[in-house]
Amino acid sequence: MLDRIFDYLHFHFSVEAPIVLLILIFLEAVLSADNAIALAAIAQGLEDKELERKALNFGLVVAYVLRITLILTATWVQQFWQFELLGAAYLLWLVFQHFTSEEGKDDHHHGPRFNSLLQAIPVIAFTDLAFSLDSVTTAIAVSQEKWLVLTGATIGIITLRFMAGLFIRWLDEYENLEDAGYITVAFVGLRLLLKVVNDNLVPPEWVMITAIFLILGWGFSKRVGIESPQAEIPQPEPEKTEVPK
Repeated sequence: MLDRIFDYLHFHFSVEAPIVLLILIFLEAVLSADNAIALAAIAQGLEDKELERKALNFGLVVAYVLRITLILTATWVQQFWQFELLGAAYLLWLVFQHFTSEEGKDDHHHGPRFNSLLQAIPVIAFTDLAFSLDSVTTAIAVSQEKWLVLTGATIGIITLRFMAGLFIRWLDEYENLEDAGYITVAFVGLRLLLKVVNDNLVPPEWVMITAIFLILGWGFSKRVGIESPQAEIPQPEPEKTEVPK
């Protein structure tokens, strides 16, 4: 009975399995940086820290179910270019919505605003799903063993929640980080679009990773409200001279 279960689940353990798993986890972490910023910016649309935390928790639970479904049906999904076109259109629409929104008091654009938790959760879940269309394809290219890909996705969603929590805090600290995040989202959307138009036009993975790191470097380059060093140096008060009576 046990032999049949293992055969059904294709649990083919090998010496290379831990190495492949580490590669999958690394890819999930690297390719999730832009995803984490986008999800953090979306969660901030609730403008309440407790609701932001709940939106990320519930949104990523739904996202995890969608990711697992995508992995299990990946062979079928890859036969239809319409899925990648929808994912590209959705991500590019998010970018368009961000950069055409009204600027806040800080002269920067901000993500969508929500009136309730139920409005934010599906946006977070479907944004992660659109990103997963690209990352799952990459993961399957590394390993055909679905148990490895599923394990990598599980660790990846946990990593994504941790990273999104950090980015929520960093979005308040760095002026350009939200814009940088949406620029990298545009990269992912354009990559999906190129896969639909002509797969030969898709840039190599290392080009995408390098571009994401460069843009995020710019995003972390300027803190909010940091004045010049000269402005921070207190000026000595002029000495008062007493006039002799």
